Amino acid sequence: MKSILCYDLGRSPYNATWDLQKAIQSEIIDHKLRNRDAVKKNQKSDTPAPSDILLFVEHPHVYTLGKSGDAANLLRSNRELSDLDATYVKIDRGGDITYHGPGQIVGYPILDLDHFMTDIHVYLRNLEEVIIRTCKDYGITAGRIEKLTGVWIDGAKICAFGIKCSRWVTMHGFALNVNAHLDYFDHIIPCGIQDKTVCSMSSLLNKKIDESEVKAIILNHFGEVFGAEMKKSDLDRDHLMSQYGLEMISTD
Repeated sequence: MKSILCYDLGRSPYNATWDLQKAIQSEIIDHKLRNRDAVKKNQKSDTPAPSDILLFVEHPHVYTLGKSGDAANLLRSNRELSDLDATYVKIDRGGDITYHGPGQIVGYPILDLDHFMTDIHVYLRNLEEVIIRTCKDYGITAGRIEKLTGVWIDGAKICAFGIKCSRWVTMHGFALNVNAHLDYFDHIIPCGIQDKTVCSMSSLLNKKIDESEVKAIILNHFGEVFGAEMKKSDLDRDHLMSQYGLEMISTD
């Protein structure tokens, strides 16, 4: 069975976490290319393959705009964002604008899809399925809307998705609203969709949700859907960063 190594970064700034994703993705891609060259030369690669990885993180208030997004969907000026204690970052994933912040579980799978499925649409549907099953465990009936990426409850999005894939190695991922501050979505047109709203697990269930429990449930369903063994790493965030020559800073 395939295995996926899981790290929980805790509360971490966006840009430093993005740098970590890029470093992990580059390591996996570089190994694939070296291994491919070795095969062409009838040589054996002695370097062990890097692990497929899932990062959990909670970001400070930040709005991110995908490469195909419209900046007009950010409804606040830089000064207003500062008053909200929020930042704005243009990034390299697909999709439009979204919000990340406290009370939201963000997952970044950095997977070599050659180990799973070389089909981006199937990959996204599998990510959605993980969240749909997680919601079901809390008595929340979630589903999909045709032609719209995401997980929805009656027209309100509970989980957003946006990915980048290079040489079949993924990065970026999903953002599940657990105890998220939904008022922060009022400052954008989420995902550039005018006629839809957002919701959270806590707003639907009228109580605060144990985020550690939700992460454990996500891991269980991730393993089921992707046919993988989920291995939790005890390595802390700063030591993981240092392995890639990076340093986590306290602010973003």
